[in-house]
Parts: sequence; structure tokens; C-alpha cells
Amino acid sequence: MIRVVHVYKDFHPVPGGIEGHIRDLTVRLRQLGVDVSVLVTSPDRTTRRETWFGVPVTRAARMAHLASTPVSLALFRELWRTSADIYHLHFPYPVGELAYLLRPRGRLVITYHSDIVRQRTLLRLYRPLLGRVLARADAILVTSPQYLASSPFLQAVGPKCRVVPLGMDAGRFASVEPAAVDAWRAKLGQPLILFVGRFRYYKGLDYLIAALRLVPDARLALVGSGPEEARLRRLVGEYGLESRVIFVGDVPDGELPAVYRAADVYVLPASERSEAFGVSLLEAMAAGLPVVSTELGTGTSYVNRHGETGLVVPPRDPAALAAAITELLADPERRRAMGAAGRRRVEAEFTLDRLVKDVLRVYGEVLGRPF
Repeated sequence: MIRVVHVYKDFHPVPGGIEGHIRDLTVRLRQLGVDVSVLVTSPDRTTRRETWFGVPVTRAARMAHLASTPVSLALFRELWRTSADIYHLHFPYPVGELAYLLRPRGRLVITYHSDIVRQRTLLRLYRPLLGRVLARADAILVTSPQYLASSPFLQAVGPKCRVVPLGMDAGRFASVEPAAVDAWRAKLGQPLILFVGRFRYYKGLDYLIAALRLVPDARLALVGSGPEEARLRRLVGEYGLESRVIFVGDVPDGELPAVYRAADVYVLPASERSEAFGVSLLEAMAAGLPVVSTELGTGTSYVNRHGETGLVVPPRDPAALAAAITELLADPERRRAMGAAGRRRVEAEFTLDRLVKDVLRVYGEVLGRPF
């Protein structure tokens, strides 16, 4: 049995695509006999030891929160106390990377989720550390060929990189109670445009709200929460869209499949390459929805194939978003065909089983023995 420690800033039940990815991956690895644990930061100044879905989780006491980065000296201590065959860091999280570099042990695998995009001051300070941690890595997992090709930071370490797309349990979207779908349709209205995720600057939700003015009659459901919510609510008021935009709030995982199935079109209007993959696109496609996404040179255009599973439009362009949404809303047959193609694509390329198989293959490579 091999021992693996996954390191990041947050973990379930904190919402987020990376947090959900780490949860699903570690749970499945544990079920397959890997001695896997998770080290993240606590929401407060107390270190906690918990077990989620059979996976041991240490939440190291948090001192502060700077530039979207939880600062935790306790995480250094907890990492240095561990002994593992592989340390699997989820990038970017500078605190975890520095903690490993100051006392390296075991093999190092990094999942490179995203470049640092907005925090330019942090990036200038962080660049030397970034170079060192990428050079130290035994293998770097990149979630799409597009991100590998477009990231300026990965070019020097290309031979270490392995494309390992994220995966999900598509089965939970396959069978949904019709009554639950009908209830959400009655609550949210029709025709319905849907977004699910954290309300962050790079999601481009202000452009989606602006686009709604150009889409007659449709309603927009925003599922989730986040730091941009107050600004988005003000924007809805300024545009006079209060009757057409529904802030649904966070929805439990068990209810999300019914929410997706209640919609007509899913939109991920991301505006910056911090949106590196788009797990919500996979969820929507698994639910049989056509999707509209933006061309960022990242994994969103790897997941969503233009003209096959949905439409891809330029970023930061409300008119283009509105045109794509209107085109799909006007053509139910095309929506059904794209939704079916999306579901087939998820089932063929983005399953959790495929993800785990790929990760275990990389673990075998760095340890010199197959799994």
C-alpha cells in the first residue's frame, strides 16, 4: 500500500471545483486501497482532525487570509510531521508549496489547476518559488491540452507534464425524479438559463447579466454564492432585471441534478483564464444540457466542443453570449441533440474511473512500479 498526502487550501464541505475534485479523487483512491489523506487549512485558528467519507482530513489552524490565500504556519508543522510516498500538491497554493520545499520528502506530484492571473503583485514575489516547485516536481498533471499549450509557466517543464482531465460521477445525473425537476421548473420559470458555481470575478457573470437584456422573456438562475454577489445584485437592479434574475443561493449536491435538468441552456461566461477547466460544464453536460462557454485558451473549450456539445463565444462579449443563448432557446431539437452529445462525451472522456486510473498510472511512474 502506498501513502499519499493531498495538500491544498480548502476541502469539502467548502464549495468549489478544486475542493470537489480533491474529495472525489481521494475518496475513490481510498476505496481502491491507497492510504490517502488530506491536509488543508482550517476556517479559524484551531487545528482539527476529521474524517470525511473515510478519508482522514487535517485542517491546520489559519492565521490570516491574504490575496485569496489562507496563511497557516500550522500547515508547515503538520506537513513536516507526515511521512508519505507521494505528496500531491494542488496548485496554486503558495503556502503548501513552500512548506514542501522547505523540507522535501517523498515524491512530488502537482495538479496544475490554474496560472496565477489576477494577483500580479503576489506573482512577482511568487515567481521564484513557482519555478523551484515545478522544477522539483516528479510529475505535473495538467487538466487539458489547451492549458498545457497556453500556460507560460509550463513551457519549461513540458516533459514532466501529463494531461489528466478532471472527472466526475456522471451516474448521479442520469436518473432524476421527474417531480423534483418539475418543482424546480415551477420555482425558477421557463425558458431558463442556468449558472452554477462560485461568484468570483473570473466567472464573468456581469457579462451574462448584461446579455440577458438582449434575450427576451428568458429567466436566469444563478446557483451559488461568493464575493461578487453584492455587486451582481446591484447590477441586476441597475438593469431593471429583478423579475428575471433569481439568486438561488447554494444548493445541496443531492439536489443539483434536478436543478440542471430543470434548465434549457447552461452558460459559463468566464472572462479570465483563472477558469481553467469548468467542472460545472461537465455537470451540465451529464444532465443533458447544451452549454455556452467562452474561448479563453483553457480547458473550457476542451470540455465544450463548439457546434457539437454547445457553442463557444468570445469572452467579455454580452452580445455574443446573447446571440448564442437565443439561438439555442429557439431550437429545441438542436438543444436535445447537443445535450445528448454532451452526455456521451462525459461518459466517454470525463468519468471518475478514468481520472483515478490516470492518476494511479502517474503515481506508478514516479515510484517506478505499476498500480
